[in-house]
Amino acid sequence: MEELIQRHKKENKDLIATITGLKKQATKKNRKSVLEKCQELDASLKKRHAAELAMLNESDDVGGEENDDGVSPEQLLAEMSLAPETPSDTSNEASHAAPCKRRNRQKERLDKRKAEIEKMQREAREEALNTTDYRQIEIDSMNQLLSLHNLELHEIKPDGHCLFAAIEDQLRERHHIQRSIQELRDLASDHILANQDDFVPFLFDETTCKVRDVDNYCSELRTTAMWGSDMEVLALARIFHCCVTIHMAGAPSLKINESEEEQEPELQLGYYKHSYGLGEHYNSLRDKKKIVEPKE
Repeated sequence: MEELIQRHKKENKDLIATITGLKKQATKKNRKSVLEKCQELDASLKKRHAAELAMLNESDDVGGEENDDGVSPEQLLAEMSLAPETPSDTSNEASHAAPCKRRNRQKERLDKRKAEIEKMQREAREEALNTTDYRQIEIDSMNQLLSLHNLELHEIKPDGHCLFAAIEDQLRERHHIQRSIQELRDLASDHILANQDDFVPFLFDETTCKVRDVDNYCSELRTTAMWGSDMEVLALARIFHCCVTIHMAGAPSLKINESEEEQEPELQLGYYKHSYGLGEHYNSLRDKKKIVEPKE
């Protein structure tokens, strides 16, 4: 029990650190989904801890009952001395009488626990059948969309830098330009600071009904894993003189910085809302490679 309690304390401490990190990275766009994810993680950990404690307590109870069912030598002697004498003519019948089976309480408890687990699993399966699988719907829809545009998915790690990592991959693939994630964050920050009037509308905070300070926002953009948004996409599209097309399930593709003037090749990004645990996510979309059949 002491080991279990110590492990639970450590897991609670680790979860608090994880939730704190997620909340620090949350923006006004994904704050709701991040908070829901934090609540799910907290509830899941509490449920598992309660189940582990219950199982340990139940095991202790079973062990105690097994000890209670045991008969000491003194008790056996006392029962033998108090047993009434049986007539000699019935001794043979008594010797052939069927022994009385003792109740196996441990087996009964294990069977009861197994039945409860099977019931929970059955209810979970039934609930899953009646729940809409938004993740699978989004994946299927995006696969059809990518096939239509002759694109293929290049998955990006969901770590808070996904937008910049996706643009980094697109610049390397389509513009043959090498830029690191930090360089892209710095470039976007510099452009926003130099063109504040164009980006102030994006900085309105619906929670406080105030406009965020541009300097503070750009400082956070440079120094943390703050998630990127349409504002950073627009800044980087202007810097690299191109259009950025964002494909998403169930909606028309969004083109940012589209212009009739001659531009560099457009960058292709995929926006996912339900397919990743932390919520909103960007992937890089590369051109599908043509399969060259060997000549006969």
